[in-house]
Amino acid sequence: MSFEAPLPPYNFTDPTATFFSASCIDLLLIELVPLVQRMAESAPTLDTPLPSYARPAAAAAATDKPPATSSNASTNPPAAGAAATAPTVVDTLSDEEATREDIYNRLENLGYKVGIGLVERFSRDRSRFTDNLDVIKFLCKDIWHLVFRKQIDNLKTNHRGVYVLTDMTFRPLIRMSAASGVPAATKAAPFLQFPCGVIRGALSAMGVNAQVTAETPGLPGAVFQITTVNKNPSG
Repeated sequence: MSFEAPLPPYNFTDPTATFFSASCIDLLLIELVPLVQRMAESAPTLDTPLPSYARPAAAAAATDKPPATSSNASTNPPAAGAAATAPTVVDTLSDEEATREDIYNRLENLGYKVGIGLVERFSRDRSRFTDNLDVIKFLCKDIWHLVFRKQIDNLKTNHRGVYVLTDMTFRPLIRMSAASGVPAATKAAPFLQFPCGVIRGALSAMGVNAQVTAETPGLPGAVFQITTVNKNPSG
């Protein structure tokens, strides 16, 4: 896989080599978040059930039977206390948070699979990494350039397993605007989950278990923090 213009003889010695337009990855990253949001709305997971106020209707639809009602309910109007069964603000917020977490997990898991595949494909001819810093450098230079067509602008570490990667012009956020009044961090958060998954998957494929978080200090910049669990790729 390459973004560069193919030159004769089109790398015929590598039967797995493919070429595609750089705009493909841009369109993928733009459409990925709305796609996963639609998937989460149409097929909630067991970890993210339907909102509480929608569960009775969903259960009735699943059994093709109307919700059970008492004889008094069919003849008498609802009592004043019935309003207490309506969804409260707290219930709504908790449902929204659960749905958001489900979307983030889906995006991160998709990125994780992509990260593993990238490393398996593009590090097959390299010698085994023996130091976490070498793994992070390979991520910042080779993998980052492959996916986002540039290298990381800044890499910092405390030499105790924490690495901070700064991309001042992160490609998925270049066309994003915060003029609508929504905070940039809130608006950009879903679009940072897939790259977090790519990073975690790439590190996992190189033998490094890590936790990855991301935030934006201001569009279109992005900061990724990697906290490794093991001390070296073989540990």
